[in-house]
Amino acid sequence: MSRFDFSPLYRSAIGFDRLASLMENAANNGSNGNSGYPPYNIELLSENQYRISMAVAGFARDELEITSHENTLMIKGHKTPEQQGGRNYLYQGIAERGFERRFQLADHIKVTGADLENGLLHIDLVREVPEAAKPRTISIG
Repeated sequence: MSRFDFSPLYRSAIGFDRLASLMENAANNGSNGNSGYPPYNIELLSENQYRISMAVAGFARDELEITSHENTLMIKGHKTPEQQGGRNYLYQGIAERGFERRFQLADHIKVTGADLENGLLHIDLVREVPEAAKPRTISIG
């Protein structure tokens, strides 16, 4: 897989360093051994509403942690050896290992809620653009 060099963007554009960093991180995430665990979907529910659904079979509510800080959403699942109960599996197809998933959120995207139902963690997000950031018509005097 080829790597992209974003240094020309840093040299010739001002204020787009966050965008270049996001693109560089996205390019690196495909090659860093990210196993795709746990699997997830991202849905567009309406023009300004989104939902992330993540398959977290085997995890209870208290074993999951959701943190939103600035423009990053982090979801962690942790299992301790005591919680696994020292079971003797003949075959283990359900991976009950800990995980950490990060999502970069666009500006003005807020997490509105989370729910765990039938082994799926649903995280609802909404884009709330403040009035000051919305387009406005300027009258000519």
